[in-house]
Amino acid sequence: MALVAGAGMRHHHLVMNTFTIRKSNERGQADHGWLLAKHSFSFADYYDPKHMHFRTLRVINEDRVASGQGFGTHPHRDMEIITYILDGQLQHKDSMGNGRIIETGDFQYMAAGTGVQHSEFNPSKSNKVHLLQIWIMPDAKGVKPRYAEKPMAKAEPGKLHLVTSKTGRDDSMEIHQDSDLYLARFDGGEEVTHTMKTGRGGWLQVAEGSITLNGTTLEQGDAASLDAKEDTVLTISSTGKAQVLLFDLA
Repeated sequence: MALVAGAGMRHHHLVMNTFTIRKSNERGQADHGWLLAKHSFSFADYYDPKHMHFRTLRVINEDRVASGQGFGTHPHRDMEIITYILDGQLQHKDSMGNGRIIETGDFQYMAAGTGVQHSEFNPSKSNKVHLLQIWIMPDAKGVKPRYAEKPMAKAEPGKLHLVTSKTGRDDSMEIHQDSDLYLARFDGGEEVTHTMKTGRGGWLQVAEGSITLNGTTLEQGDAASLDAKEDTVLTISSTGKAQVLLFDLA
């Protein structure tokens, strides 16, 4: 499904920008009992040649992990890994010596680089943990592994908050890729705008609630992508409680 994002005249040619909509129920689904996972891109047993990645964005998994369950120690390398906790807690341990419980509203970042091992576990005895796991392909291989966190539970609604960037500007986490990741929260009635520059790629993931993107309604789990053929203004609003992740990709 596509919708026109904007049109303009350039060199007497009509330039059309279209969003591609990826509905929540079109994603790959996996039910492991202790883990319910939805995959925006091919991952593990889910393979779809039409959805391998979007530019440098390789993985967006929406995971729900049962109480007392988790991912045992496993390795990663040459990948930028971002975890966002939507609800609940996740206990993290890694071979860099980090051992933390990350809470609702926290972003966690690992540069896997030359190699890192970690485990992730739901410490609750009764509640699931609901999270988004994001992998971004790095612009350099063999970097030294590193770790960072950014708590965003108190992020002001109705604003775009920069979470990651190549340079670490505006108090964002510095990552090994020209990938700006923004978080926007809505209490209801707010509107945010963002200009996608010509040649950039945009991916908007609805993490919670229902939002309107340039006039089109998207529900929790839906996504919209855009290859900007010209500068294009994204207008995002919500009438209720919602949150979105917006990736601005080289």
